[in-house]
Amino acid sequence: MNDTYVEVLVPRKKNPLVGIGRILMYVLAVVCLFLMFAKGVFFVGVIAFAGLAYFIFPRLDIEYEYLYLDRELSIDKIMSKEKRAKVMDIDLEKMEIMARSTSHELDHHRSRGLKELDYTSGEEGAEIYTIVYESGREGTVLVNIEPGEEMLRAIKNVYPRKVLDY
Repeated sequence: MNDTYVEVLVPRKKNPLVGIGRILMYVLAVVCLFLMFAKGVFFVGVIAFAGLAYFIFPRLDIEYEYLYLDRELSIDKIMSKEKRAKVMDIDLEKMEIMARSTSHELDHHRSRGLKELDYTSGEEGAEIYTIVYESGREGTVLVNIEPGEEMLRAIKNVYPRKVLDY
């Protein structure tokens, strides 16, 4: 069997407030630690601020990984380059259309008020494509991705009438 395998990694645009928030949480945890020794009532503050800084803020550093393998597109979310979570699997046989996000071919689908899922970098000028996909649980959804040239070419080779490049 001739399987096509393409992998694309898209880092999400970093929010500068996340780094400031992380530093602020560590500083507040240290302040509460010193006040705990002085007054003894700031133990909960130390645990809360340190927990926020250690567990919550690393989850805000996100990358998306797209894997195309033999008519299936898998999207994973990677948090802090450590934890991986499966976001969704798209069976491209159920894809209605894949087009640039600015294409007028998508106007009909957007006017229906379909749920739109964004798995892109969030960068200005990025080449974003939207997949209109019939999901079993959620019905029809719009999935925004940044596939890259190689992945786009691989999908277009299998589905030339469903992938629009205009």
